[in-house]
Amino acid sequence: MSKLDELIKELCPDGVEYKQLNEVGSIFKGMSGVTDKWADSGNCRFIDYKNVYDHLKVDVFDLPYATVKKSENQFILRQGDILFTSASETPDECAISSVIERELPDGIFLDDHLFGIRVDNEICDPVFCNYFFRSESFRKTVNKSVRGVTRFYISMPDFAKLQIPVPPLEIQREIVRILDKFTELQAELQAELDLRLKQYEYYRDELLSFDKLNNLAGEVVRRVRLGEVAKYSVARISADLVDDSTYVGVDNLLPDKRGKINSSHVPTAGYLTKFVAGDVLIGNIRPYLRKIWLADIDGGTNGDVLSIHVVDKLLNSRFLYYVLSSERFFTYSVNNSKGAKMPRGDRRSIMEYEFTIPSLNAQQKIVEVLDRFSSITTSLTNGLPAEIKLRQQQYEYYRDELLSFKLTNV
Repeated sequence: MSKLDELIKELCPDGVEYKQLNEVGSIFKGMSGVTDKWADSGNCRFIDYKNVYDHLKVDVFDLPYATVKKSENQFILRQGDILFTSASETPDECAISSVIERELPDGIFLDDHLFGIRVDNEICDPVFCNYFFRSESFRKTVNKSVRGVTRFYISMPDFAKLQIPVPPLEIQREIVRILDKFTELQAELQAELDLRLKQYEYYRDELLSFDKLNNLAGEVVRRVRLGEVAKYSVARISADLVDDSTYVGVDNLLPDKRGKINSSHVPTAGYLTKFVAGDVLIGNIRPYLRKIWLADIDGGTNGDVLSIHVVDKLLNSRFLYYVLSSERFFTYSVNNSKGAKMPRGDRRSIMEYEFTIPSLNAQQKIVEVLDRFSSITTSLTNGLPAEIKLRQQQYEYYRDELLSFKLTNV
């Protein structure tokens, strides 16, 4: 019998008590009166949506700037706070959690469209709670409380009524110790993969820079705006002609340029924007999530996804995909986006984006190089990504097993 089994048998012979979240902590909102988020400077730093969504434990380094009115009246975050996404394009992305495990500098705020909970440390270990918030059982509970049709959200009053198991702190901390071991190795592997991806990003952006292209022997390069060589798709397709593999929405475009998966929210009526193989599809809500995919099939999408179709015969669509998946493009899109809580890329500004095009022969050579590098770096069937995926599956299995408690009879 493991130490954990012994603890549960000794301390919880009749099961574990569940409590509503408003009984174990206080729920708080994000900052208010905010302007100039993600600027180069401001009167505060804040933890943003992507930080919470992407990380089991908040990355407290290199936080973005914002400007807020009456900064002294804002809710100041501290170690142990658990943060959540609020509104999103899909139910599955609502109330995704991340915990602040490290100490924070003074005066760090929370993004204005997120919320958080500060648990009573005498009742709950915040890291334990965060593991539970990410568990399959809690995610199913959250989805039942999510509201919306085209935009989804969970209200703070509804969230406060959700329940969480509260075993003795000794048990919580032992579960944290076990799960931390699983996540530490995965974090090491992910850090190595992230380093390789950064190397690839740097290499790709250098290869696509004006100076590099302009110095290719015997090459004539053009400096163009996107709207001069491509256009937004305007063709229509009936919803009954698409399925989960040929419909693309922001729900099944993956963050950080990882392509797409099959959709679980396929429309059943009406007409959609048609895309064809070779079109570049970009998620236009929260452009900082960097959702992009080069279509290899025909299908349909909606107004939240930009479908960009090449109209210039001297432009290779795969070369354009690499141009638009650069950090330079996404930084441009973020800087020109509109809206605060759920910013959108500006369609007109995107068509004004400038880049350099060499000859078709040079484009093809660059594409071949980047294809090989991308395959080595990001393939889901080889190397680090496959091992990370396996470790993630193992972690999720043991997490859900460890966090399945018998409900007390009391």
